[in-house]
Amino acid sequence: MVLEIQTEDKLEYKFVPNTTQAVKFKVKATNDAHVALTQEPQEGTPMYEIFFGGWGNAKIAIRKNREKPEVVTQDLPNTLSGDMFKDFWITWYDGTVAVGVGENATPLLVWSDPTFRALFVGVRTGWGATGSWIIEDNWPGWRSPQAAFLQSANEPGWNVPSTPGTAPTWVPCTGGTVPPDAVAGGFDQEQLYVGRAHHCGALLPGKVHPSHGVCYVAWGGSEHGIPEYEVLCGCQPSWVPATSDQVPPSALPAGQSEDNEPLYVGRAQHDDKMVVGKVQKSHSVCYISYAGLEIPKEEYEVLVV
Repeated sequence: MVLEIQTEDKLEYKFVPNTTQAVKFKVKATNDAHVALTQEPQEGTPMYEIFFGGWGNAKIAIRKNREKPEVVTQDLPNTLSGDMFKDFWITWYDGTVAVGVGENATPLLVWSDPTFRALFVGVRTGWGATGSWIIEDNWPGWRSPQAAFLQSANEPGWNVPSTPGTAPTWVPCTGGTVPPDAVAGGFDQEQLYVGRAHHCGALLPGKVHPSHGVCYVAWGGSEHGIPEYEVLCGCQPSWVPATSDQVPPSALPAGQSEDNEPLYVGRAQHDDKMVVGKVQKSHSVCYISYAGLEIPKEEYEVLVV
């Protein structure tokens, strides 16, 4: 649904509900168009604010819980215009708040927050500016509409079932292709997906990085990009916090080591990114691949179905 909203020079948010954890909008304002992501139709904690055209219409920034300094900023001269609409988007699924411009799926700003979930979007203008907004509030983000709908229907946690009538399926792919019902698992400048690939006698869970054309897996201390891989599809799993070798009983077996030890899908934060990797119980860690390295994480999340 497309909404048209006018905002005054008042720094008071007007809220609308959101179910997709993503919003695309156009705004016409001379400066300081602000968007709030909240759990109630009012300001509160937790919340994020994204400032477009602040600091003399020269920056975009993300602020958490109304606290300074901003968690991340990006210079963008002439961010807004009082004469024409400018297009932006925000997503906050898969543990990442991402902000971008127009139809470019690569974000300008990214901030990792695995526990954050907003149900309302607020808009306002201030510091001498009024605004005209055109909001596409049912936009699914940079993923399939089906996946967005399924995720919006459930809160993450132990009690989230798989999608009725579906079962986890591993679909063969090559060269960065991703099926429309692929399971998203993280974010690193673009959406990452849950994959697995063969390497050195093992079948290893890892991250599919579409623009790189490979599934990255961690093995032997290094990151390996495999152009032929499988993508997890056809289910709506949950991500459950875990530490050491405490793998939940409903974790999905997704591969095996070269010694035939079962491996599970995990993910962990690193360098403000959420990265998919492999959980190996005998090592008491989740291994992720990042910047050419295999990195062990003792605190991580496990994919369960």
